[in-house]
Amino acid sequence: MQILHIKYMVSLRCKMMVKEELNKLDLHGATINLGTVKIREELSESKREQLKENLLKIGLELMDDKKSILVEKIKNVIIEMVHYSEELPKENYSYYISQKLGYDYTYLANVFSEVKGITIQQFIINNKIEKIKELLLYDELSLSEIAFQMHYSSVAHLSNQFKKNTGLCPSFYKNKKEKRLENHENL
Repeated sequence: MQILHIKYMVSLRCKMMVKEELNKLDLHGATINLGTVKIREELSESKREQLKENLLKIGLELMDDKKSILVEKIKNVIIEMVHYSEELPKENYSYYISQKLGYDYTYLANVFSEVKGITIQQFIINNKIEKIKELLLYDELSLSEIAFQMHYSSVAHLSNQFKKNTGLCPSFYKNKKEKRLENHENL
């Protein structure tokens, strides 16, 4: 079994595209997760190079550097946690990430900051803001329900962090998007 690490693989669509590329190279039965692919057979150097080229054409990158691989794993844990989990973990995020990856959090935080130029905490906040934007557009939850779901201590805390990251308060963002949609529908 061989494990490949793929950069920028952050969605279900990416997983489907990787599966297509593997099938083109007659590499069937692989287990595909966000950021990783487990291949049953050993990959020849020529197939590895072909896969690397094919992935680059679709905006993905086969990785070899150990620090970059670890950073991608951290990013994938966070993306999975924020965007695809039914509920955010109850425990501290640092503990959760450390447990998921089996490394000391301080080490993970240092490697992440060195490679990405931002802290893990800021990456989590950025992803939470993206999730909040999505929830605001769905218009199924009130702001206080979103704050609760996203583990903010209050609506004010969510609003302050949202405004700091986007320059807009959540209600203004939501109204701005609704007006754009209405204008688009009237065209």
